[in-house]
Amino acid sequence: MNALTSERSRTAIRPGPGPCPVIETKRLVLRPHRQGDSGAIAQSLGDFQVARMLSRVPAPYDQQDALDWLASQTSGLTPDWTLAITTGDDVHIGCIGIELMHGQWHVGYWLNRFYWGKGLASEAAYAAIERFFRRMPETTLHSGVFADNPGSLKVQEKLGFQVTGCSQVYALARNAMVAHIETRLTAADLRRPN
Repeated sequence: MNALTSERSRTAIRPGPGPCPVIETKRLVLRPHRQGDSGAIAQSLGDFQVARMLSRVPAPYDQQDALDWLASQTSGLTPDWTLAITTGDDVHIGCIGIELMHGQWHVGYWLNRFYWGKGLASEAAYAAIERFFRRMPETTLHSGVFADNPGSLKVQEKLGFQVTGCSQVYALARNAMVAHIETRLTAADLRRPN
């Protein structure tokens, strides 16, 4: 192997999961985002109770923030999946994303606060992750939750995520470092939530 071949193999682009799909569950439709979702996103993430649990969301959060974020998510320039969580009437109530960061696949999600406690996050996360693993079965998914977010940790535990450690992560909305529980999941460990 010469130096050029060696360099190409080190920098080879990993295959991605393919285009962002539309996934239907019993109560939800997960679909690619649209520019028209900006108002619902701004409303959901404008709620500090939601924004404070996410590392990269500023507070306050407004419609221009949503439009800027949607421009990157709908560009098609990344291998990531960013799925809008919608109800049967196509109302945007949250997001689940599976993105490639620093060479590893990461999953994150959020729901509008008025939809918490109904099992919708577990339903959406399971559907997206199961579809992702069908396309990329050898991948390990990484995630995590802020230590003061037991509801989200419960979602991950129901799906089979294993705790791997704890770190400090900067939370933009809080303007502070926050304890973060690190987790990971393989296809073999994925469980359908009850």
